[in-house]
Amino acid sequence: MNTSSLSFLQSAFPTSSSFLPPNRLTPSFCFVVEAHSTTRRQDRTARHTRIRKKVEGTPERPRLSVYRSNKHLSVQVIDDTNMHTLASVSTMQKAVFEEFNYTAGPTVEVAKRVGEIIAKSCLEKGITKVAFDRGGYPYHGRVQALADAAREHGLEF
Repeated sequence: MNTSSLSFLQSAFPTSSSFLPPNRLTPSFCFVVEAHSTTRRQDRTARHTRIRKKVEGTPERPRLSVYRSNKHLSVQVIDDTNMHTLASVSTMQKAVFEEFNYTAGPTVEVAKRVGEIIAKSCLEKGITKVAFDRGGYPYHGRVQALADAAREHGLEF
């Protein structure tokens, strides 16, 4: 748009060249409303990145990584030095999915059962100590229930 087509704005809004950058036709009394710059997913990813700077899985103490979505819950025990997954459990696995009949998503009871299964799987493979990686999620609800159940069944965090 050229300035001649916007000439009616100059008469409607008094502007001062000291308040405006060059070639801008905005009123001096307007303000800018900015939306929140990051989404909840981006915030969680940033938290997870901060956690991952501190938590690392070694062969002696692998990382217990938690991922939760609205429909499923997934847990992996990972050796980060060798980049190898040692054990994993998910609510998408047939054995776990058929055990519980839920439609809205995994509940705290399902998270407890997943914690039991991952603890038994780790103990069978000789893993007793893990570093807990909550994946940027708050230690509350399903994540806490999973961690408590894994501790009760023999894993040390």
